[in-house]
Amino acid sequence: MAAGPGGCAGGVGHGRRARDPVRRGSRLVGTCEGAWWRRTDRQEVRRVLLAARRYELAGRERGRRNGPLGHVALEVLELLANLVSYRSGRLEPSYAYLMQRLRRSKDAVHRALEALRQHGFLDWLRRHERVELVEGPGPRVRQVSNAYRLSLPPRAARLLGHLLSAPPLPEDMVQEQEDRATWLREHKAALPLSELPLVEVEDDRLARLLGELGRAVEARARQQAFLGKERESARQGETPARR
Repeated sequence: MAAGPGGCAGGVGHGRRARDPVRRGSRLVGTCEGAWWRRTDRQEVRRVLLAARRYELAGRERGRRNGPLGHVALEVLELLANLVSYRSGRLEPSYAYLMQRLRRSKDAVHRALEALRQHGFLDWLRRHERVELVEGPGPRVRQVSNAYRLSLPPRAARLLGHLLSAPPLPEDMVQEQEDRATWLREHKAALPLSELPLVEVEDDRLARLLGELGRAVEARARQQAFLGKERESARQGETPARR
């Protein structure tokens, strides 16, 4: 089957039975979302919300109540921002939940979601699940809630400027960080190969393996140096041949 959004495969197409109430392109729940969702944090979610508000104001024509998104879309986006899991990016509220929390009709929620997607603030995967029947041939499938993902379109990000960027550090803190970075580089440069992995590598097992390899390289280098000195001493001890 052809891959879908985010590399997911196995979408339901026109070949399904008509009795299965599933939208075209739906993915089997639990098969794609983990790779499609992205980790985020509070700062990034704030950027998306603020950019959407500024995008709405910037695109609103004189005399009109709404801009390109609409006030309901901003309500939906704010609710989604409060629901998203920062750690996994998981976001999968149902239409019914959005309607209940926002006190909006299904059509209003649908139009808001479509506007957010059209302008690049939101994307989603349609999903379905299998339903085993007690009677009748084979399993059927049914539609379940979408998997949503927030995003920040570049044209909206430009409206933020440096508003949410981190303030510059005081000069003494900058100097302290530079001094520490210099000391750390010199410290690493002075470490033998057997100890450097313990500083550079977070995986303890890999660090030990690299340390053992470093010790082997160091031992080989010492052996080569010793043999070189022996050969040099032997040459110096030889009596010059008489002519």
